[in-house]
Amino acid sequence: MSTHLDPKALLASLYHDNHVWLRGWLGRQVRCPQDAADLTQDTFLRAFDAQQLDRIQEPRAYLSTVARRLLCSLWRRRKLEQSYLEQLAELPEDHAPSAEDIALVREAIEAIDRALEGLPQRVKRAFLLSRLEGMPHLAIAELLGVSLATVERDLRRAFVHCLSQTAD
Repeated sequence: MSTHLDPKALLASLYHDNHVWLRGWLGRQVRCPQDAADLTQDTFLRAFDAQQLDRIQEPRAYLSTVARRLLCSLWRRRKLEQSYLEQLAELPEDHAPSAEDIALVREAIEAIDRALEGLPQRVKRAFLLSRLEGMPHLAIAELLGVSLATVERDLRRAFVHCLSQTAD
């Protein structure tokens, strides 16, 4: 891409040249036109937020990498959501949460997912096992096949990362 254009012009050019292609590619991945449209827009927003549009050498490779990360995040969120809904279905009716409570939990799950974005998978998993499942560090180490020191280091990394996300 040319470096003499301002960021908005670069984004407009990137969008114009690649929007249809990216939306089609995402549509084949998710098989849902609404999700594909949302992910396409999110991909371009992330590209703009990166503020490095003038450095992109291969626009489609860059966009597909960003889109793949968003797809992983979407699938991870949906898996968490599905697990939560399955557990809700097992509760007796008189203990079932209200629609408002369910919406609040979904928002919390999305906030946690956003806060952990950018961390390696093992670090995220250790954090979720510790905070959401209440697993002790030694059990996490055994489950993940790593040392106790690695789990503790991963948890520190996740906490620091989450704190840095909330400081923005």
